[in-house]
Amino acid sequence: MALLQQLFLPTCLVVAALLIVLLMSKSRKRKSNLPPSPPKLPIIGNLHQLGQSPHISLHRLARKYGPIMSLQLGEVPTIVISSAAMAKEVMKTHDLVLANRPQIFSAKHLFYDCTDMGFSPYGAYWRHIRKICMLQVLTAKRVQSFSHAREEEVARLIHRIAESFPGTTNLSKLLGLYANDVLCRTAFGRDFSAGGDYDKHGFQKMLEEYQELLGGFSIGDFFPSMEFIHSLTGMKSRLQHTFKRFDNLFDQILREHSNESRTTEAQKDLVDVLIDIEKNGYGDMPLTRANVKALILPIHVAGFFAAGTDTTFITLDWAMTELVMNPKAIERAQAELRSVVGERQYVQETDLPQLPYLKAIIKEVFRLHPPAPVLVPRESMEEVIIDGYCIPAKTRFFVNAWSIGRDPQSWVDPEVFLPERFLDSTIDFKGQDFELIPFGAGRRSCPGITFGNASVEIALAQLLHSFDWQLPPGVHPKDLDMEEAFGITMHRIENLVVVAKPCFS
Repeated sequence: MALLQQLFLPTCLVVAALLIVLLMSKSRKRKSNLPPSPPKLPIIGNLHQLGQSPHISLHRLARKYGPIMSLQLGEVPTIVISSAAMAKEVMKTHDLVLANRPQIFSAKHLFYDCTDMGFSPYGAYWRHIRKICMLQVLTAKRVQSFSHAREEEVARLIHRIAESFPGTTNLSKLLGLYANDVLCRTAFGRDFSAGGDYDKHGFQKMLEEYQELLGGFSIGDFFPSMEFIHSLTGMKSRLQHTFKRFDNLFDQILREHSNESRTTEAQKDLVDVLIDIEKNGYGDMPLTRANVKALILPIHVAGFFAAGTDTTFITLDWAMTELVMNPKAIERAQAELRSVVGERQYVQETDLPQLPYLKAIIKEVFRLHPPAPVLVPRESMEEVIIDGYCIPAKTRFFVNAWSIGRDPQSWVDPEVFLPERFLDSTIDFKGQDFELIPFGAGRRSCPGITFGNASVEIALAQLLHSFDWQLPPGVHPKDLDMEEAFGITMHRIENLVVVAKPCFS
């Protein structure tokens, strides 16, 4: 009896605690009032519904469950946004609450513990490096100062293509070279192409491995409590190996730049600017050598300025693919170019503001083929109410830019390539119009839109001015494989092979 009396009070306390936990759990569920969700499976939740092309799978689910949808991806509560109205809620109305980034395993390993621009958590450090980016590194004046590099690399691209005539040209390969050449010259002051400074380092293979590791949906990121999954899949060892190769390369780049003397601002590349800030300071927070390397690395992918190498290449590759399938669009673009450029062989950057149809083509490519189909995820820092739904803190948000670009509520004939839709439209891709957000919007938007777009516009204008374009004999538009390779950026799986007939002898 005494034993029962001794056990009675602890047992009551345990039962009471369990009841409180149960009631709190039910209260949270009622309070959360999450958006509609597809049926879930135990443990994995909705992961099985992502498929090989998550942006397309999420688009199809959104048609059934709505433009704001709740998913449980492993251990991670997730909200998927698929309309302009809901994107505005996330990236404007509630931009501050949703300005954080989830800590992605691959980004932590590749970006010096997420001290880069793209994946750094929201806070004082992120605000500091964004300020450096906007006011020191990627100003309009500095972007303009690189115009000579863009024009020279465009001329090299045109020469490479002309050499292949009357045979076929693997245009995708040459566009990739152009994008890398421009970025390496402006960022590092070095040549990328075969025989250049980085050819001996196997730089292209390193970039491809980097893209693969960073891109897509990694299963381990949806089970944060089971980090050992990354070791079992081999992801951790691959990340460590790739990081070491890049780290060694950037150590060499920084040593070389520190030993070189550039007396004028016009001579400086982006690495020079960052080294100056490291040495002389900027604001109240120092920039360490590791921070500099963290900012250099994503230049080529999607961090410091997302309109980097892969984005420039993808946009040009999709643009030329769509154009060779739509000869009338090529004819209209060439007529516009010749009315502005005349008989001059080379397009100048000063010509670009007078080419509205060319700009409309680029907008249409961004609508149909946003370089990052699902924008880099955000994470709620506190509870937030969107469209009447109460969403808890620490919820991950995916904005499906690919789906928004195909929303029939925003676009007439959304599956059709039709640049003309933008000629009488004020919609732009710089983050103010949520129907078209290839680079995001709000605090976490890409700060390098101007830089990337300059590389795209001059190259596309020159390609259309210098050549008449056709598919190889016997190949028809319907024969082109339009399948996309999903990742942090989205390119066509198959290379674009064309016949380019020079317009100038």
